[in-house]
Amino acid sequence: MTITETARNRAVFSRFHEATNTGDFAVIEKTIDEVVAPDVVFHAPVPMETTGAQALKQVWRVLLRAFPDLRVTAEDVLADGDRIICRNTVTGTHQGEYRGLPATGKSVSYNEIFILRFAGGRVAEIWGVVDVLTQLRQLGALAA
Repeated sequence: MTITETARNRAVFSRFHEATNTGDFAVIEKTIDEVVAPDVVFHAPVPMETTGAQALKQVWRVLLRAFPDLRVTAEDVLADGDRIICRNTVTGTHQGEYRGLPATGKSVSYNEIFILRFAGGRVAEIWGVVDVLTQLRQLGALAA
């Protein structure tokens, strides 16, 4: 992997990250179409039957419906070869149905870590660990 390819991957990651923080699903969907491989392999537990880029779009559709003010702050971004690792803090206000839970108006703040593998300048694989336990506790869906 050359320095140029690593820089290109960082730029693609930044573009995707900026799109996710617009809160505009149309912008996120368009960016996914442009920077994510259609057959991306998603190694995170995704509660739906879709695969590839469609699964990623569905994740964002669900998140924005539940947390329209969702913000993802990249705390650390590390690039190594064809991979980018990002540690994020996610914040938002629960304003719509999420995992069967009606809107509570409660704020959430939780952490996640993602590893993205790039091929040909596009995201080809995603591994993710999201602190859903903290998220659900903050929403009152689980006892503290």
